[in-house]
Amino acid sequence: MFNYKTYLLFLGASLVVSIGLQMVLPFPYGLGAALAIFIIFPLFLRKRYMSKLGGPGGNSGAGGGFFGLGSAGGSGGVKYVCLVCNNKHKGGTCPRCGSKMQRADF
Repeated sequence: MFNYKTYLLFLGASLVVSIGLQMVLPFPYGLGAALAIFIIFPLFLRKRYMSKLGGPGGNSGAGGGFFGLGSAGGSGGVKYVCLVCNNKHKGGTCPRCGSKMQRADF
């Protein structure tokens, strides 16, 4: 999981590096490098965190997105469960009983 100490370590390191670059480089270049560091370091942290989780930022290729890491069935998309016969299916009506009463199963 996400470690708060690691985040503070990266934040402190980015602050030290950006101040060091501002002292070494002339004014407009130092400021640009400092802003680039403050943008790139959090992106790097997010990518590293998401690769540990197995989300869309990582190389595992496992679903992801707004609702989490995908369904337990393994395939993407929304499946529906019939409220009458508990059949899992895709689409508007249940292929087993023909009922239109269903709930979404992510």
